[in-house]
Amino acid sequence: MIGAEASLLTLLGWSFLASTLVPISSEAALFAVLKLHPDLAWPAISVATLGNTLGGLSTYLIGRYFGSKKPLTQLERVTRYGSSLLVLAWLPCIGDALCLAAGWARLSWVAVALWSAAGRCARYWVVAQGALW
Repeated sequence: MIGAEASLLTLLGWSFLASTLVPISSEAALFAVLKLHPDLAWPAISVATLGNTLGGLSTYLIGRYFGSKKPLTQLERVTRYGSSLLVLAWLPCIGDALCLAAGWARLSWVAVALWSAAGRCARYWVVAQGALW
């Protein structure tokens, strides 16, 4: 059986990668950790949220510092609704585009991180409820 610390560290890395363009599921990793260590619900949710948020911020930085002149599909939405739209950054396909557009639009990274973390934490809480049920 994998130790609790190793499980959480693996979950952190997996969640980070899942929030980039790597096509893996952080929800499946969280589910697996909770099946092995049901007593680690809140630490696992926190670690998954942290890793996934940091992955989203890496995409934000790419948009901020390496944005090109081509128009982004999500730029208009991010400009109109602001950082609060990043609560949806966990969504497949559009989440990466939202993070990239937020960087391109030079939105406050603190606001982006907070809204993004809130949405991701809510999603992981729902996954944890399913795993622990």
